[in-house]
Amino acid sequence: MAARGHVQDPNDRRLRPIYGKIHITCLSLYRPSGSDLCYRTGMCVIECSKGLQELRGVGSAALPDDSASLSGLFVLVTKLYEAAVRKVPTSEEYHSHLFMAYARVGEYKKMQQAGMALYKIVPKNPYYFWSVMSLVMQAISAQDEKLSQTMFLPLAERMVEKMVKEEKIEAEAEVQLYFMILERLGKYVEALEVVQGPLGEKLTSELQSRENKCMMLYRRLERWAECNALSCKLLLKNPDDWQFYILYFDSLFYLIDQSWAPPQEGAHSAEGEVHASTAQAISFMEDRIATEEAKESKHLRGPYLARLELIRRLRERSCPEAQQLGEPLELMFQFFVKFGDKPCCITDLEIFLDLLTPDQHVQFINRLMEAVPLGAPGEDGVALPGDTRALQRHLCVTQLSRSLGQQHALNTEGKLGLIKELKAHYRHGLQFGKSCLKTELQFSDMYCLMAAHVYIDLWLETGESNMLWQCLGLLEEGLSNSSSNAQFKLLLLLLYCRLGAFEPVVDLYSSLDAKHVQHDTIGYLLTRYAESLGQFAAASQSCNFSLRFFHSNQKDTSEYIIQAYKYGAFEKIPEFIAFRNRLNHSLHFAQARTERMLLDLFLEADTSSPLEESVKSMSLCPEEDDIPWDSLRDNRDLTVLVSWNPKDRQLNEEHKQHSLEDDTLWLRLRSLTLRLIGCVSALTHPPTSRNSEKTTENGVAAKPSSLQSLLSQLENTLNQATQFTEKQLQVRTVTDRLALSSGCCQCQLSSLQLPLHLQELETAGLDGLILTFFFLHAFPDMLEKCKGDLLEVKDDQTKPQQFLLENLVYFVETICIVLWVSNYCGSVLRPLKSSLQKKKKKKKEASTVTVFSSSLRSLLNQALEHIKSQEISLTALKLGALSLERQTQSEAEGTFTKTAMDKVQSSYLRSLQEIGELLKKRADTLKSLKI
Repeated sequence: MAARGHVQDPNDRRLRPIYGKIHITCLSLYRPSGSDLCYRTGMCVIECSKGLQELRGVGSAALPDDSASLSGLFVLVTKLYEAAVRKVPTSEEYHSHLFMAYARVGEYKKMQQAGMALYKIVPKNPYYFWSVMSLVMQAISAQDEKLSQTMFLPLAERMVEKMVKEEKIEAEAEVQLYFMILERLGKYVEALEVVQGPLGEKLTSELQSRENKCMMLYRRLERWAECNALSCKLLLKNPDDWQFYILYFDSLFYLIDQSWAPPQEGAHSAEGEVHASTAQAISFMEDRIATEEAKESKHLRGPYLARLELIRRLRERSCPEAQQLGEPLELMFQFFVKFGDKPCCITDLEIFLDLLTPDQHVQFINRLMEAVPLGAPGEDGVALPGDTRALQRHLCVTQLSRSLGQQHALNTEGKLGLIKELKAHYRHGLQFGKSCLKTELQFSDMYCLMAAHVYIDLWLETGESNMLWQCLGLLEEGLSNSSSNAQFKLLLLLLYCRLGAFEPVVDLYSSLDAKHVQHDTIGYLLTRYAESLGQFAAASQSCNFSLRFFHSNQKDTSEYIIQAYKYGAFEKIPEFIAFRNRLNHSLHFAQARTERMLLDLFLEADTSSPLEESVKSMSLCPEEDDIPWDSLRDNRDLTVLVSWNPKDRQLNEEHKQHSLEDDTLWLRLRSLTLRLIGCVSALTHPPTSRNSEKTTENGVAAKPSSLQSLLSQLENTLNQATQFTEKQLQVRTVTDRLALSSGCCQCQLSSLQLPLHLQELETAGLDGLILTFFFLHAFPDMLEKCKGDLLEVKDDQTKPQQFLLENLVYFVETICIVLWVSNYCGSVLRPLKSSLQKKKKKKKEASTVTVFSSSLRSLLNQALEHIKSQEISLTALKLGALSLERQTQSEAEGTFTKTAMDKVQSSYLRSLQEIGELLKKRADTLKSLKI
């Protein structure tokens, strides 16, 4: 495929001469010459400045942002500094710049050498430890783990020990580096001695840095007594630190399982007294609670939650002592009384709901409602809170009732009544946020969001699309009152995509203002649907938006590493490297890159430029698969949406695995399709000998066996996809692309097999060629699956049928591939015309080609007519005048619902327009096709 991280913009071709100019100019600096270095460097800067001016004139859209181009420039920079150091070998500035230049390209061995050379010139500690850290990076990046453990890390350890013995350790960063080396060598005892010794006194930049490191080492060494004693001491200082409660409980039960007993004489451990029984743990928790109860205000939540955690652990071990701590229902009620007016109360209690038995659920909610101060019921029978504290308490109880499954247990009428109540609370709560800034959320936003979730429940249960329309209207209303609410935007984004309306999604995602790594974790929400819903222009922008982040990752990470070296944050450098690798191996990155290249081909190849030129501009090599399949990282955040569903309805590991398999299989299909298209463009005519290599104009070699190999892989992947779609899962949240596209993919496979049949033309005759056109019979069925109303009005219901759009897009993609293959066939058949005439098969050939061309032309005309009829139908459809079943909306609510319906209608029209334009271009291509 294309070079890693490289998706060519059509304008990239303009940059090639500029790159060449910079390259030639820089190379002139490296030639042995007696000229002055400053003069030569100045000339280089002048020439590069000219190139940059030209780049600036090209426009930002065409600027190079891929790692391959930038890495090439960084390499040139290192050569510049190497030449400068050779000229002025005693310059501290040149040496330090050379070190940083090596850091940008990851030349760890040269970094080590440059660091030591710099230290010899200027004996400063930072330079010495730059060299040490470079050794550590060689160990981390080494393919051979044994080499890391026996050479690189021991050498780094000896270098630091030399400084320790000479008492030259000055900064905390140097101690941190020493600790890192010992930790990677597995020398935890030695690392503990460093932390607890004089060097550990320098660890002051983080709060409780020494204690945290000691705790980590105790766990590694399984010294549970010290771990327990230290966690006790730290909890006495900070009784709200949850991590130490977890460590305390873990160590406690390890000691109980080991039947640990304190020594008869002396201290329990190096850290002091150890708790090794449930009685001691219960007493410790009661003391923490008593301390909190003695306060008049500002109670800490940690001790109360730790008591519930201890009950859970004791119950898991069937310990009767759990009863001594109290009844969970009563304890959770007391917690709610103290902290129910805080937004965190719901997340605190939610994780302990499993301590309640099913028959306690209703009792628990009723008990909580007793502690919620509400006013008298109004005309609609809904009692409303008088202030934000009461609102937050009621909201917490409502969320907990959903988490316990009580809302799901309601019938349709009950859920509609619940929605009415939630709407009343939402709109009543808006009065408390009148003074809020636009960037602030309304206090009652969660009521609106929960009502939307109940609407979705009704839609999934009843299949009534009106529930979905009203849900969209409610969310649009919520967003109008709270324009910064990310949850409203995310849910709207998913629902619009589910309806096949991509047009409003672009603005929604843009308004989220995703930052940095969020482009990877939630970017899939945008790129997942763009092309398949026919929004080709928006799809191109979406992919570019995502790829821009990935392309800049290499450069940005290099800058982070350089800053870490400058400021001695050595422990962060491996984290930056791991982060860069995580992004380079991102599943979303591979998907966005592949879809963008396919999209460019479908939109431009053989319309604005021939297929061969389009493939050449992408540097697409069909024989190379640069997707790291074995190390792909699923970085998607599948839990970004707030959910209060009970555990049996939450996204579980099975669903996540299903989603990952689905996306990985789809990526394989798309990647193989892309490589096969590149393979077809790389074939040369007339064919050379079977065992020779063929080279295209773009310099990409195409082996005769490549096409066969890729076709076999595609066929196997399609079989896997078929088996995968047969698996049944209880929850399907999105339309299965593999199921929808199966017919189109099979047809594409059949058409791509045509070049193989042509290789046998001389021996099989034209009869063999006729058989290869059997895939034409699949086209009418494919087109039939595209027909139907995108907005079907039936029985007072307006039902969207977004799958028709996806089917239409897959149909158009198949047409594009068939036309490319047909063009290749023509280039093969035309030279054989004379030999076919001698065999008196000219008439048969003409008949075959005529049938093929006319059939394809007829299909294209039918598809265009269908698109035209759908555009007319949608334009004439007055959605605002359609009645909604179970309509209980006010005039204001109806306005927001109509807004949502209009957005869907407008998006459908845009999709049909773009699909139609592309299909017209392909119809023009067919007219000029010569076989």
